[in-house]
Amino acid sequence: MSASWIDPYAGFQYEEDIITVSAEHQRDKLSTCGITPEVFGAQVDPAFFIGIAIHAGIRSGITAEGNVNMVQQVLQHRAARLDEPLTVRGEITDVKPVPRGRTLHTSVTFFDAGGAPVITANRVSLKPDADKAGVRGAGERPPPLITDLAGLALHDVYQLTPDVVKGYSSEGNSIHYEQAAAEKAGFRAPLIGGGMGVHYLMAQLWSAGAPAAFAMDIYFRRPIFWDEQVQVASVERIMALLKADGKVGTELALSEI
Repeated sequence: MSASWIDPYAGFQYEEDIITVSAEHQRDKLSTCGITPEVFGAQVDPAFFIGIAIHAGIRSGITAEGNVNMVQQVLQHRAARLDEPLTVRGEITDVKPVPRGRTLHTSVTFFDAGGAPVITANRVSLKPDADKAGVRGAGERPPPLITDLAGLALHDVYQLTPDVVKGYSSEGNSIHYEQAAAEKAGFRAPLIGGGMGVHYLMAQLWSAGAPAAFAMDIYFRRPIFWDEQVQVASVERIMALLKADGKVGTELALSEI
């Protein structure tokens, strides 16, 4: 670990900060992904807050390098507005040993000017130990949400490319944009960040009519690499990002709050 990074521990508080998601930023990033930004109107795609929460930790001294997102919960108390200043507060709630290293449990909330919560992002990620690259085991995983692919409604298909993935993610965790870093972590190629995959699910949700306030529990089942094709699928309040072989890459359970 670099001397400039803090070794994560339960109870570590992030430095408070103020962020905005600008209309230009959303337009550029979603367009890079192949998503039509206009589907969100003047609202922020909540998938952005997955990465913003990670960067809140980075700014506070917690490296994300090599970390792999496992489980993510996003609570939208109300839709965030483009260019709206939001105050960020977060902490590490737990650190647990697992065979491959440690899992980091974090909670980050974004508050509006009146002090009301807008978005909360809770995350469980794997922080692998460098000397355990071949070791399997990252702790208990929730059971799959989808067991019958035949019952899914199929939606938009997206073709990923290295240029698309690098255009979306170019800092914070090099397993998303550098071949050597991905191979060192045990992957055949760079994999998309969790938040990037969730953008595709949110575009489908907004086009179908998203509720104003909701909770989504997101499970990152398999890595999605930067040269794969993915398809959005859904059944009732469950959404998925399918890989070309039909296997589930990302699952999402939605509930209104």
